[in-house]
Amino acid sequence: MTTIRIGLDQLPPAARTAVEEYTGPLLAVEETAEGFNSEIAARVTSATGTWHIKGLRTDHPRAWTQRREAAVAPFLTGLAPALRWCVETAGWDLLGFDALTGHHADYAPGSPDLAEAAALLRRLGGTPCPGIELRHAEQRLERYAAHPDDLHFFTGPHLLHTDLNNANVLVDDNAPERDRARLVDWAWATRGAAWLDAGYWVIWLIASGHTPASAEHWAAEIPSWHTASAAGITAFAAANANLWHEISSADPDPWPQRLAAAATVWHAHRPGR
Repeated sequence: MTTIRIGLDQLPPAARTAVEEYTGPLLAVEETAEGFNSEIAARVTSATGTWHIKGLRTDHPRAWTQRREAAVAPFLTGLAPALRWCVETAGWDLLGFDALTGHHADYAPGSPDLAEAAALLRRLGGTPCPGIELRHAEQRLERYAAHPDDLHFFTGPHLLHTDLNNANVLVDDNAPERDRARLVDWAWATRGAAWLDAGYWVIWLIASGHTPASAEHWAAEIPSWHTASAAGITAFAAANANLWHEISSADPDPWPQRLAAAATVWHAHRPGR
């Protein structure tokens, strides 16, 4: 479910003061609309720098996602913006990241951002999984797998992002070639089979106008995709069709409906489903 967003000016004064101990007095605040998990999301500027702030109330049901992002951030050099500070006070958990420049990736067929996203996923595939507490992919998909035996396809020791929403991929055209994209919002970081992020990307590509064949062609740009069996990919498509059906049934917003349709189309495309 989408989290209701509030403005930074609605924070308790003590929380705002705690933030300014790191930033100095804020000169500009630009609330951001993207992202579905945070109550606070803003780009802020002071005399000392610019940051992206995201936050949740400490009693929010998904407050654990803030702790997950803070734990994984030190291991994401070159993949994600650096986490500079954490504040937990006055009932709020707030994280301050380096503010990135660039645009949200365009996943439409023919977009030059597709190659940037593929390069980013290749870099992620070469990143060691840190020894921190992470949920396992087979745990997350357990309720949705068509058969319990399918879960072994999803197990593995690799670091996964799992939320390949195009708004989570920022592309800076002025950065060095093949190093232009960054992944933000690591709330759902997971440990599992290396090829799964390419699979999650397939669903977002179909939702952005690709055919299943085109989406799988782009997934094949990720070396780990070739380690997956056809049966494993079909099992993953089935599990995600079930997952997005559940999400879209509870949330009438257009975006989960679009993802549910994409996941269903992909599952229908898979041979032997």
